[in-house]
Amino acid sequence: MTRSRSALATGAALLLVIGCVIAAIAVGTSARAATSTLCQEQTASVSGGTYIVQNNEYDSSASECVTTDGGADFTVANSGISNSTSGSPGAYPSIYQGCHWGDCSSGGLTASPVEVSSLTAGKVTTSWATTQPGGSSDYDVAYDIWFNQTPTTTGQPNGSELMVWLNHNGPVQPFGSEVASNVTLGGHTYNVWEGQQSSWDTITYDMTSPATSVSNLDVGTLAQDMVSRGYTKSSWYLIDVEAGFELWQGGAGLATSSFSVSVNGSSPTPTPTPTSTPSGSGACSGAYSVTSSWPGGFQGQVVVTNTGPATLNGWKLGWTFPGSQVINNLWNGSYTQAGAAVTVTSESYDGTLAPGASTTVGFTATYSGSNTAPSSVSCT
Repeated sequence: MTRSRSALATGAALLLVIGCVIAAIAVGTSARAATSTLCQEQTASVSGGTYIVQNNEYDSSASECVTTDGGADFTVANSGISNSTSGSPGAYPSIYQGCHWGDCSSGGLTASPVEVSSLTAGKVTTSWATTQPGGSSDYDVAYDIWFNQTPTTTGQPNGSELMVWLNHNGPVQPFGSEVASNVTLGGHTYNVWEGQQSSWDTITYDMTSPATSVSNLDVGTLAQDMVSRGYTKSSWYLIDVEAGFELWQGGAGLATSSFSVSVNGSSPTPTPTPTSTPSGSGACSGAYSVTSSWPGGFQGQVVVTNTGPATLNGWKLGWTFPGSQVINNLWNGSYTQAGAAVTVTSESYDGTLAPGASTTVGFTATYSGSNTAPSSVSCT
């Protein structure tokens, strides 16, 4: 098939604001985050501005909207989109970190666009969990990652567009033509597609094994493969990591339950809420806090600090949740959870801490009932 994304630049440049934003605060025994409904080209800052949810309906006039509760999540609430699967999708509801046509989130890639020459393994990683209803809808589940020839732009990026397809439903396929098959990178196997757009190149890494989620997907590993194939230049800059669903037909019920981007080994997080449980033993300590929450889920963090007089080479955290909390995504550490007990060990890039230095482990989790913090966090 052929697919043109030139309408994306036009729609984004016009910044059409059509529809309405509806905010409602649920009343109950505990406060709940405001829910926003976004239609057409509307956007909303979430997780304290760390990410932006965009509806991005750029090539359809049908009724289509998403909802978000203020966390790093969104759901396609309704969609009447009915585009031909041999043409352009009607919308790309998504969440992103960085700058999309001049609309920028806080911190992360916005503060420090990464030159491709410096985009080494582990420099930028991303995790994403989705719900995919399937059925008669035609859509893909895809990252849309943008590179520009300069560190910033307020319009269409003029470098390259890296797409990573986790899955698709219906008779849709990546733009361009397949140039390589069964390419294994970073623990995933892809078929690689490439096509020239009006002023940029689109390179798609299509997973051969469909997935509903990825953990710590390494952007640098894919970017360096693009450089080796001549599709991206080392002097260009990574400015934006987006994750969402391209909709050709329908799509209601598609959802992102969690999303994160880690830059330089540190995931940007909003200002923590006052709930905090510092504790420690030996040469390090761990301070637990909830940074954002929504009905049935939350984002938390543990700040690891070297409290000893010598350099710390590797650390291990442990805590026990007092309720039904279950971690579904964690960055800046490797974790296991057995029942309520959680263990996190350092990664190669954040295990060495000078005296007084800190690093932050972030995670998203689900829960039912109350979300009480652990009584203590051990650090060894």
